[in-house]
Amino acid sequence: MTELGAKLAMVSVPGTIVYLDGDLGAGKTTLVRGFLRSQGYSGAVKSPTFTVVEPYTLDNNKFYNYNELEDDLKLDGDNNSVTHSISNKNTESDREQIESQVQRVYHFDLYRLEDPEELEYIGIRDYLDGHAIALVEWPEKGYGVLPQADLIIKITHQKQGRKVELQSHSEVGTVIVSKLVSNERNKSSI
Repeated sequence: MTELGAKLAMVSVPGTIVYLDGDLGAGKTTLVRGFLRSQGYSGAVKSPTFTVVEPYTLDNNKFYNYNELEDDLKLDGDNNSVTHSISNKNTESDREQIESQVQRVYHFDLYRLEDPEELEYIGIRDYLDGHAIALVEWPEKGYGVLPQADLIIKITHQKQGRKVELQSHSEVGTVIVSKLVSNERNKSSI
């Protein structure tokens, strides 16, 4: 599942919505962990069963030159905290470039949702703004409120391992499935 998550990360694009379908313990969160680890995230990756959503920002320290941004650090004397802002010396295009190089990934776990309308209260539309990648466990709990998935990954326990079925539901999903299948056939990826 870790390897599949890593492969999925390599072919996903901003705005991709992936539903992860499988029983408890099927490996959905392990897939998400593989996705995030392959992108350089080294922190804890846990299922957001109680929080519903866990946000991740993947910049891998690749996109920011912290030495250049050092001038933008300011000490707030009132509470001794350090704040950071993009300085005025950066042009608007510089700011847009920095923002475009940071990938937001949201890991949703809807297992404890009682009603799909609860997603409206957490601001689901703000999360799924077309720029972030969403990995959604237990998507059936959000039926009617969640947007259509680009890709559904169905995971089924087997005696030896797991069976994984990929279903595309958009042009983006079709491209992702094509690349995943092609990479598996060629063994040219991870």
